[in-house]
Amino acid sequence: MEYAIVDIETTGGYAASNDITEIAIYIHDGKQVIDQYSTLIRPRRAIPYHIQVLTGIQPAMVEDAPYFEEVAATIYEWLQNRIFVAHNVNFDYSFVKHHLKEAGYILNVSKVCTVRLSKKVFPGHPSYSLGNICKSLDIPVYDRHRAGGDAAATAQLFGLILHSDGDQYLQQMLKKGAKEQWLPLHLSPDVIDNLPYTPGVYYFLDQKGKILYIGKAKKLKYRIKSHFTHNGAGKQRQEFLRNIHNIEYEVCGTELMAFILESIEIKKKWPPYNQSQKKPSVTYGIFDYEDRNGYIHLVIDKVRKGIQPLFTFGLLVEGHRLLKSLIEMFQLCPKLCYIQTQGTCESKLAGQCYGACEGEEPAIDYNQRVQQAVDYLQDNLPTYMISDLGKNREEQSVVLMEKGRFYGMGYVPKEINVGTIEDVKTFLTTYPDNDYIRSLIVNFADKNPHKLIRFSDKISLV
Repeated sequence: MEYAIVDIETTGGYAASNDITEIAIYIHDGKQVIDQYSTLIRPRRAIPYHIQVLTGIQPAMVEDAPYFEEVAATIYEWLQNRIFVAHNVNFDYSFVKHHLKEAGYILNVSKVCTVRLSKKVFPGHPSYSLGNICKSLDIPVYDRHRAGGDAAATAQLFGLILHSDGDQYLQQMLKKGAKEQWLPLHLSPDVIDNLPYTPGVYYFLDQKGKILYIGKAKKLKYRIKSHFTHNGAGKQRQEFLRNIHNIEYEVCGTELMAFILESIEIKKKWPPYNQSQKKPSVTYGIFDYEDRNGYIHLVIDKVRKGIQPLFTFGLLVEGHRLLKSLIEMFQLCPKLCYIQTQGTCESKLAGQCYGACEGEEPAIDYNQRVQQAVDYLQDNLPTYMISDLGKNREEQSVVLMEKGRFYGMGYVPKEINVGTIEDVKTFLTTYPDNDYIRSLIVNFADKNPHKLIRFSDKISLV
């Protein structure tokens, strides 16, 4: 078995929009270095000044160097059928794999990270950056931040690892499906090992414990592992993987509760790598107001702070459908409800409006029917609970909708006999209501009517 120990210099931190400026490959047979290859590479984009200062690679140095595609076949031959080894291997591997693919070569080899190997074989060091770990282990590093110098130091570190009984860890990493092959650099495999196969919400954290991303899962371990099964070359993907240091999670009784909690947490914590659900959602409502002639109008408008609607909905078409239904049921005027805005009142012509829009019907009479419509709307807003599995066998989960709005959710012990909706509320945590959550609950209720307990029913969760 042979190992290709690789180091590269680049124009930036992610492969999709940056080029390789230098590559060095040392071939190791498990005992010693047996061959080596290195070359400068001419990038097709400028080398940023701070990278010139860091690496010492100036534009003039690469002016006559080959483009990557000119040496791609050679690089592929050096790497193919060998194990790809690097310090922080996912960085080097993502660049080389991406640019080989651009040149028409598909690299698909096992890879090993000397950062992870060093942590296992030489535990307890304050830093495992190449410079610091080599200094701690008395490994000389020449031409730091140049591909040849760093690859030579990595080769020496790799040899020291093997001579320090590191082969057992190396073989574990090379096993098919080994976590070290695909986990982010700073994430311990123990974190993945301890994840449960249950519904829940998970949080990816950075080095300081700040939340980077929030997700939900039907089975936490499966879903979280799926985030790391490919090592994309894009900037956001690479930064995302580099920044993950830990994972926290909250177990939920059901997938529905995980969906709800995820929405609540994203809107509360606002993590940088979540895109969906962060845009403010537009919610509409039916409002009432009295004009200067004393007639009460029903109107559809956007929901704003400080004004409580009679009813809310996410789509205008839903609101118009409901308001038209109320107009027909209670013989209201479509012009006073702004369903009709021009011309003679169509309902008056049809004998369904008594002329309130033209002042022919007294306001007191018309307003009485408006109030009946409002009462009907309030009385018929759905109130029900979804009762489902809990986090263990001793409890059941409850998601409560009260008068068409999401109230909250929680867990009720099975031995507790609750008799009213107020009894149930004592076990629930209240959460903000929004249209997305209501839609989740309504859709679930439509598909699972056997899990509903309506307010009018005799409540029993035992």
